[in-house]
Amino acid sequence: MAAAPAVTALNGLKVTQAYLEGKAVKETKVLMAELCRQFYTLGWVSGTGGSIAFKVHDDSIPKSHQLILMSPSGVQKERMEPEDMYVLSHNGSVLSAPSAKPYPHKPPKCSDSSPVFLKAYELRDAGAVIHSHGIESCLVTMINPLSKEFRITHMEMIKGIKGHGYYDELVVPIIENTAYEYELTDSLAKAIEAYPKSTAVLVRNHGVYVWGDTWISAKTQTECYHYLFDAAIKLHQMGLDWSAPNHGPIQSARSSLRIVGESNFSVKAKKDNGDIDPFPRCIVLDIEGTTTPISFVSEVLFPYARDNVGRHLSLTYDTPDTQNDIKLLRSQVESDLEQGVPGAVPIPSDDAGKEEVIAALVANVDAMIKADRKITALKELQGHIWRTGYEKDELEGIVYDDVPEALEKWHALGIKVAFHNSVSLFDSHVYIYSSGSRLAQRLIFGKTNHGDLRKYLSGFFDTTVGYLYSFKTLFRNKKETRSYVEISESLGVDKPSDILFVTDVYQEATAAKGAGLEAVISIRPGNGPLPENHGFKTIKSFSEI
Repeated sequence: MAAAPAVTALNGLKVTQAYLEGKAVKETKVLMAELCRQFYTLGWVSGTGGSIAFKVHDDSIPKSHQLILMSPSGVQKERMEPEDMYVLSHNGSVLSAPSAKPYPHKPPKCSDSSPVFLKAYELRDAGAVIHSHGIESCLVTMINPLSKEFRITHMEMIKGIKGHGYYDELVVPIIENTAYEYELTDSLAKAIEAYPKSTAVLVRNHGVYVWGDTWISAKTQTECYHYLFDAAIKLHQMGLDWSAPNHGPIQSARSSLRIVGESNFSVKAKKDNGDIDPFPRCIVLDIEGTTTPISFVSEVLFPYARDNVGRHLSLTYDTPDTQNDIKLLRSQVESDLEQGVPGAVPIPSDDAGKEEVIAALVANVDAMIKADRKITALKELQGHIWRTGYEKDELEGIVYDDVPEALEKWHALGIKVAFHNSVSLFDSHVYIYSSGSRLAQRLIFGKTNHGDLRKYLSGFFDTTVGYLYSFKTLFRNKKETRSYVEISESLGVDKPSDILFVTDVYQEATAAKGAGLEAVISIRPGNGPLPENHGFKTIKSFSEI
């Protein structure tokens, strides 16, 4: 086996031949060969496809600088031996390569996925990455060729995915396949950054990349993902909706909305006076001032989050969600300090103690809330605080009395509750678009004064990430026309006017109209005034839609 005699790579120490042949490296190689054989029987690495990469655990070396062992490319995974593994430094330099085998074996070659693996290690501080070609991970991306996310909820195996519970919605980004695996690196990196909670990325018509803190975590999650992909495929075959909490039948509006004799492509509905009006294919709803009183957000949700920051951080400090929130806040505060943002104070390292860290976090969050900042770090934390409040029955979402009846009516007319099914000719959908995080949106509609309304909703947009497409930062501002262009494209409608957007904000309606959407303005108690001659239709109740 070829190897470098000494390479500076690990925590300032030289990696000697003795270290490369040491116990930790050998045991990891044996483990990987064993798992490759197991993964072959599961169909994850058949036909020489798929690959795995594990870090060599060593307590004396920071995780970010630990050695990486990687399976070779184009070999029979079920026949691999421990000595067939490549040994890489933390930055991807090959420290040890397997020796060539006699004909008919091909010369050794490091995995084609190595740049993708390294990106997962860099961005997620992973301890292991598994790339599977399992047929479930391929087929599930083909059900809707336009979708950019896989979504599923209310399945027991979701609990096996880091940071998720039975009631949570699991969201996995989907990126497009390329001719060569190394070409996936940029799009995978963008997906990882756009979906901070995800531990996997699907590649359409190809497979899935899954990572975990350890090899056990990566293996467990990969098994759970394949189970969930398989369940979604089978539910789809049964005509059931895997993305809805009740997994009920996939609804269609064809029978109830099609007018006999109509040959054009727009869905029509009959008015009371007999006239025919276009029926919107998709309805996108704002929350504050549209479905929910502004006062509920300003006088209930925001104060609750502000008053419970310290308690929430203390009670959940060691949980994955809170540790991720702290990581996001640290990054945001570092940026704020560099830019001289008022109210930003340094957050001490973990060595200073839990109480000191929490005190600094509380001070920063309080300043962010007072400044009404729309930033991901704050929204993520607020969402988790509110989730705790809903779980403890300290919070209950408020919607106007006309909202549940309208949602139920639209649903009865064929409005799907599917997140992931394609938009067919006679389907209608209802979506939520709010500056609040999608978690916060789901919480409001999951436990309201009228019960759980999520079964009537097809999806949630926020100002960070699109519903069907991972746009990363394209949805930053609800008053930008580009936001609504991207929504229109992501929903797959024939023309933007097939979408009806309902909001209480004139500037948002104007931006939506500029993108070609139909827009109406909601007039509710407590909403702000509108300009004279604004030119938009207004409604005081959803019954008018």
